[in-house]
Formats: sequence, C-alpha cells, structure tokens
Amino acid sequence: MSAAVRAYAAVDLGASSGRVMVGRVGHDTLELREAHRFGNRPVRLPEGLRWDVLALYAGVLEGLRAAGRVDSVGIDSWAVDYGLLDADGALLGNPVHYRDPRTEGVAEKVWATVPAAELYAATGVQYAPFNTLYQLAAARSTDQFAHAARLLLIPDLLAYWLTGQQGTELTNASTTQLVDPRTGTWAHAVADRLGIDLGLFAPLRRPGDPAGLLRAEVLEETGLTGPVPLTTVASHDTASAVAAVPAGGERFAYICTGTWSLAGLELTAPVLTEQSRAANFTNELGLDGTVRYLRNIMGLWLLQESVRAWGDPDLGGLLRDAAEVPALRSVVDAGDAAFLAPGRMPDRIAEACRASGQPVPRTPAEVTRCILDSLALAHRRAVADAERLADHPVDVVHIVGGGTRNALLCQLTADACGLPVVAGPTEAAALGNVLVQARAHGLVGDRAAMRALLARTQPLTRYEPRGDAARWREAEARLTAR
Repeated sequence: MSAAVRAYAAVDLGASSGRVMVGRVGHDTLELREAHRFGNRPVRLPEGLRWDVLALYAGVLEGLRAAGRVDSVGIDSWAVDYGLLDADGALLGNPVHYRDPRTEGVAEKVWATVPAAELYAATGVQYAPFNTLYQLAAARSTDQFAHAARLLLIPDLLAYWLTGQQGTELTNASTTQLVDPRTGTWAHAVADRLGIDLGLFAPLRRPGDPAGLLRAEVLEETGLTGPVPLTTVASHDTASAVAAVPAGGERFAYICTGTWSLAGLELTAPVLTEQSRAANFTNELGLDGTVRYLRNIMGLWLLQESVRAWGDPDLGGLLRDAAEVPALRSVVDAGDAAFLAPGRMPDRIAEACRASGQPVPRTPAEVTRCILDSLALAHRRAVADAERLADHPVDVVHIVGGGTRNALLCQLTADACGLPVVAGPTEAAALGNVLVQARAHGLVGDRAAMRALLARTQPLTRYEPRGDAARWREAEARLTAR
C-alpha cells in the first residue's frame, strides 16, 4: 500500500447491529469496505433487558481478523449505556439496555434534588428516561453498583478490553447528563448534589487522542501485526456521523438516521435557555469542541419493529406500496415515549391514530406510510425549532446514515422541510470514525477538509422539495392540537 494511502479499521456499533469497516484514506481517496457485520441482539433475563456485550466483543475480534493490516483502530457506538468493573477490572454483569424499564419514575426523584430546569442549565441534555444520570440513580441501591470501582461507557469498555487502558471519550460522556457543555468538563456541582462519585469514570479523552496499543493477546487472536494503535474517535456514533456530514458551509441542518433520527444543527456554543429545554433539545459535544444541538426522534425503530411484527416482508416492496398510499392521511408523534418499548408496534400506531380521531391505518402499506409521513413531519418540526431556538438559519438539510437508502423518506423530508435534502453518505458514522483516525495521523486536515474529501468521494443524492407546504402545516396542527 502506498505511503500516501493508509488503512483504518472503524468499529461501529449500532443498537441493532455492529460492523467493522476498513477505510482507505489518502489526499483524494476515501474508500470504505465492510470487513464483518454482526447482529446486536439484547437478551431479556429475569432481572431485565441486557446487552450481550461479550458477543459484541467477539464480533469486533472477528471483524479485526477479517480487516487485514490496518494502521489504527477506532470505536464508536450508541450512547448512555455502560459496564461496571470491579477493583480487578472484571466486568460485573452484562450492561443494562437503555430500553430496560428500571428508570421508570426515576427522573422525578432526581428532579426533587436538582430541578429539571437547573439540570438543563448546567448540562444542556434533553430529558430522556434512559439518560445515564437516571440509570445511575436507578442502579445506586444494587449490589452490583456497590461493588463497582469503575464505570466505562460501551465504546470505552471495548477499548479497555482491546488495549488494557481505560478512558472516557468526551463526545459520549456529554450524553450522560454529567458534563458541562460550555467547558467540556464534568459538571461537579450536579454530581455532588446527587451523590454521584465522578471518580467512577476514567479520565476524559478527546477525539484524536491515543488510547493505547492492541494487547498481545488481541494481536494473536486477530492475526494483526503489531504495534497497532487504538485512536480515540468521536465515540458517540452520532458525533462520528455528524463529523461525516459533507456540508460546504455552516447554514445546514443534519438528520442522522437509523434506529433513531437525530435532527439538529452544529453550533459553536450550547443553547441553554428555558425555551430550548421545553422543546426538548439536547446539547451534546462534537468534534473540535462543536455542539450537536439536536432532538432525538424515535426514527426507523418504528418501521423496524413493525416489519418484525409482520414477519419480515420484503422492505422494497413494502416501500413501493407505501408510496401509493395517500399522503398525510394519518400521522403520529414520532417522538412519543409510548413507542419506545419493543413489541406490537403496528397496533400501537393504530391506537394512537384512533385516539387522535384520525383514520386508522390497517394494512402494512398504510402503517408504513403513516410512519414515514410522521418521521418527515418530526424532521420538519425539529429543523424549524432548532433554527428558531439557536437563531441559526438553514439552507439545506443533510441526511446521513441508514435512512439515506429510503428514497421515499428522503423525498418526504424535503417536502416537509421545504428545503433541499442531500442524502449520503450511508455509512456516515464509520466514515467519521475513519477520518478522525486519519486526521490524528496527519493524513487529512481540519473539519472543512474532511468534509470536502467526503463531498468529492462519496455518492450523494439531492432531493428538491415539492408539493403543497400547507398540507404539512395542517398535519402538524393535528398533532399540536392534541
């Protein structure tokens, strides 16, 4: 391989699958191939819903074995969840899944000590029942927590197993509701008031920092020739995906699509107003001290769960049929926590439509169209609210991630927002992961240079808005009138 082109392994773990991708990076080269993809299936135990983190680690090792020679490895994953280690560094049980019901009613107990408005002003993190802060409050009385000497977020846990070194990557830490987004350091006053020992966390790392070398046992198992460094990337997968938005300026919104839709703006400072809190926007940290100002939307989880309930029919055929269903017949609030848990998704969507006095979708095509219209409507609301709350105008919406494959959703989002949509890249999190590694090793320049390379090398599709904007306003009014 030319010295001007290097290979980087991106371990990219999503809520439903994991993958090890290999990126080749050079001055005008950015190529990505999949070395290994594996399922990520939670396990329901008598004590609750758990991640099978050992199977994930085995998938990572198999992926690194398939990757071949690489110059570095980086890891990103979903946020908020963690593993607990004892004083010897051994894992104390499988990590709890964020959809586990243990946090029901916990937020109200936390707010009794630190009111919700104060918590937001200090950390800028939106309310979600599964935030790490509420998970810690729920876990505090357990024997496992009593024996914990260290807490590692999921990508940091896997990094520890690969290298033997412990750290807490900042973009992911910023989702815990324990970081001050103005300073990029721990919110000690919040932790102290809530009795949370921040000493449980390993020292903070930032994207680009070295994170150790792969252990000899890992090299032996994967067949890699050392030394192979682990490079800290933006380990929250959304932070990596936003780093891979191929924008040419600052007047853009992004929607990172997959199991979740994360819709918002890239800012230079957080928005910590009461209006922002009421709109449930979060301020998470991104690459180079940027702020990912965004709203969490339930995302393609609604469709994934529906497809599972229908016995996994052909998705392409289902989307073609959905395109023939009349638009905006029925819509639901795609951010409603009522859709958070797995199971009976088509029935729950039908129940929500019935309760709001709308026509009830009955066929898979009708339910699918309701989901996609509802997601596009949620995207519209998030982009417009973000523009208003941050006083940050938007000229274009970039969609990255798995939803870029869904042409109907991309077109509906353009129609709903009344703005052009640029879709791509699909594997944005892996590309952001790879580019941060390449930048740390001097192969690419700043964020603008990274994005220019993406725009030159990755396939992108542009969707222009069409149709009647008044119909989207009327559909939005149906939801806000509830």
